[in-house]
Amino acid sequence: MTERAKRTSMTQPTRKRASSGIRLNKYLAQAGVASRRYADVLIERGKVRVNGKTVREMGTLVEPGDKVDVSGTPVRPHTEVVYLVLHKPAGVVTTMRDPQRRRTIAEMLPRGPRVVPVGRLDYETNGVLLLTNDGELANRLLHPRYGVEKTYRATIAGRLSAQNVRRLNEGVVTPEFEAAGAKVRVVAVRKENSVVDVTIHEGRNRQVRKMFEALGHPVLLLTRLRFGPVSLGDLPAGQTRPLSAKELAALGRHHPGADEAPTSSREA
Repeated sequence: MTERAKRTSMTQPTRKRASSGIRLNKYLAQAGVASRRYADVLIERGKVRVNGKTVREMGTLVEPGDKVDVSGTPVRPHTEVVYLVLHKPAGVVTTMRDPQRRRTIAEMLPRGPRVVPVGRLDYETNGVLLLTNDGELANRLLHPRYGVEKTYRATIAGRLSAQNVRRLNEGVVTPEFEAAGAKVRVVAVRKENSVVDVTIHEGRNRQVRKMFEALGHPVLLLTRLRFGPVSLGDLPAGQTRPLSAKELAALGRHHPGADEAPTSSREA
């Protein structure tokens, strides 16, 4: 090697071989375990192992051939991406298992790749619940930055006044939080109750119920009619359907049926 070549090699940085691995949180999201954000929580809590060793470093890369498990259960990314909408009935928990042995959404799902719910509906609420193993999409739909709108139909105690409609439009202060303004459509006002459609873009726990409670109108019945572009339609309670090509396009995703027949087409 000439003197000039030696000087050049000493001044240039050493190039590292590009890794073929992916970040651990992305790997977990692609496996349908959780969104990237919640995958970071699982890693931080020491629930994730790579090749038998507990990993807590967020930037850990998973290489081809590595074995990953979460709480002892092996996981790997799915080659088939599934997008489902479930009409969750009231009296069902939005989890796969329940220590209190209440009914869960797990018994209503078709066979196929493991999916996780995109957010939650509380025990008493029925309606649209999205499920997927596309962790990237789940993370985007739940992130406050995107403000995905959700529409609920609430049957509330009492007659809703024009003043309280304005308060809902402007934002209601509850004991737990200050809700952003909501879109409101009064469907019916009866002697003892009112039926109201409310559209919000936040995702606080039991938000719609707490908003009406703050106004003195407890919620008697609550149904989520729409999550973003996905509507409940006439889907029977307890059954699922795959998202349509139009719905997936609105969510920025490709319809799996264009290339292959998804197993998600079977109803629960």
